Amino acid sequence: MNMVQAEALKRRTAYLSVISNTILVVLKLCVGLYVGAISLISEAMHSGVDLLAALLAFWAVRKAMIPPDEKYGYGYGKYENLSSAVEAILIVVAAVMIIYEAVDKFRVPHEMQSLQYGILVMAVSIVINLLVSRRLILVAKRTDSQALEADGLHLQADVWTSLGVLAGLFGIHILGWEWLDPVIAILVAVIIFRAGYKMIVKSAKDLTDASLSVAYEKKIADIFLAHKEVIGYHNLRTRAAGAYKMIDAHINFPADMTLGDVHDICDKIEGEIKYKLGETVDVTIHPEPIFKNAKGKYEMNSNKRGSADNE
Repeated sequence: MNMVQAEALKRRTAYLSVISNTILVVLKLCVGLYVGAISLISEAMHSGVDLLAALLAFWAVRKAMIPPDEKYGYGYGKYENLSSAVEAILIVVAAVMIIYEAVDKFRVPHEMQSLQYGILVMAVSIVINLLVSRRLILVAKRTDSQALEADGLHLQADVWTSLGVLAGLFGIHILGWEWLDPVIAILVAVIIFRAGYKMIVKSAKDLTDASLSVAYEKKIADIFLAHKEVIGYHNLRTRAAGAYKMIDAHINFPADMTLGDVHDICDKIEGEIKYKLGETVDVTIHPEPIFKNAKGKYEMNSNKRGSADNE
């Protein structure tokens, strides 16, 4: 799949999330108000946050498609990271609002009616969110989209909270335990809050240019050292901007190699990295000459980060 196809797939998938969340917000809110179940209304609020998150993901994916220009030389990939951070904050706010409403219902109980409608809506919600979340996560893995991954994980968490609400409504309908309604709502809020906190941590790392995983950098180093002309490398630095991965490194070559030969090897290395790690990788290589010492061995500066010896 080339980049154009990947971006088109991400756009269609984000649009699917917008449509599904719009339907669920309307259904849950209308039925929740009619039935009088705070747990169902809390789920409507959660789906409302999902809808905002889906809209943010849809906007971020479109924004990230813009190629690098004079204003953003590294492209617009960070907009995906930004949308993920905003979504995480919305999740935390929704959790706090749900807890507030649930505590209020403990103080002032409300009579509920026609719970079968609420049960039906929650069952439909579970099926829709399960299917859409799986699609979002699948496409996110194929296209390396953080915005779609965040949206998919959010919907996946919503499946579990919906199951909890469904179980609570069954308990109230069969046993008449109306106190289950605010209790389930608070449990939903705790789950939502935890998901939001984890997303905030992940987004903060990407927005502050945290290095990619050790395993990812190991793959890059293996590609460097697979070329017999490469003596070693140092100052390997990596970071993410949405789906894009930025890589730069200093690679050591024998001092007697011609500039043309060094350039050809660098082109091969860049091509291999993009082929093995994906087209959304931007690679910058700074070649450095290494001379042999009196013993006929190449001397490496071991004080530099990421140095390696390939004698």
